[in-house]
Amino acid sequence: MKNKIINFLSNFEKENLADSFPLEYCLPVYHCVSDENLPHLKNIIPYKNTKQFEQDLDFLARHFQFVNWDEFKGFVNGSFQPKKKIALLTFDDGLREFYDVVAPILERKGIYAINFINPKFIDNKDLMFRCKASLLAEKVKADKRVNPEIFSILQPKENPAQQILKISYLQQDLMDRLAEVLEVDFNIFLLQQQPYMTLDQMTRITQKGFGISSHSWDHPLYHELSVGQQLETTDKTFDFLKQHDFLYESFAFPFTDFGVKKEFFDLFFKNKDVFCTFGCAGIKLDSIERNFQRIPMENGDPAEAVLKKELAYFRLKKILNKNKIVRG
Repeated sequence: MKNKIINFLSNFEKENLADSFPLEYCLPVYHCVSDENLPHLKNIIPYKNTKQFEQDLDFLARHFQFVNWDEFKGFVNGSFQPKKKIALLTFDDGLREFYDVVAPILERKGIYAINFINPKFIDNKDLMFRCKASLLAEKVKADKRVNPEIFSILQPKENPAQQILKISYLQQDLMDRLAEVLEVDFNIFLLQQQPYMTLDQMTRITQKGFGISSHSWDHPLYHELSVGQQLETTDKTFDFLKQHDFLYESFAFPFTDFGVKKEFFDLFFKNKDVFCTFGCAGIKLDSIERNFQRIPMENGDPAEAVLKKELAYFRLKKILNKNKIVRG
């Protein structure tokens, strides 16, 4: 019902979105752009192909002024005056396609982007648990006969692929047990597919003018962790970024910042190197002044439809006084 209401209201949004956009900044977030079938992503991220991505960029460029990291900081601090509302393009997870596919497109168009990465996966030393789930779900769906041994791990009366995709960060050890039963070798996949950027590629990316910043050590869901654990994975990543001369002024929460308490922000911002943090709750305000919410762009819709639905939802939440996240 909520989606139907939002879809209906989005039809009444103005064509000139910048005029009606309620914030002075637009923060789109992507993970991957590819024309290929990527089994480690296809069940978890409806990533766009190159044509769709370029169409998104062209639409955003008509309504917003793309900025780089220094310009974004200047805008927030009041020292940079843009000609129109700004857009800072962001990517998450440090996937190889950012180096192979995205960066060449952005260079051609003169657009900056920052990629928030997890050091545990650099150089393809490991695979994020959600990517493992996607691979295992693909294997289950491809097999004509499901190995009954997996039901010693999963519930026998439920769809096995769907169950696998629901396995959480705290349960991720189940992935290795399932991989053994299903004869999926994550190490071989990492070696052959090379899903993540290498450290050398990230260094080259920064030399081209793009940003590499923090997305936690190994992509946990933060509200499942204690404040101590939240700070540990965040600080560990910042140490890595500093060591390799990457951007250590910002942090983007993996998955979502839903449920993250004010205590975390109070402690984290004691690090004076930190300029800001990013969530991904769409067009929304936040009681933490330097925590900016980004707009997920990978839901199957083009940028125009994504933003119009976000605008409609923002107005609806404003009526209900729910368009601002208040941290307890």
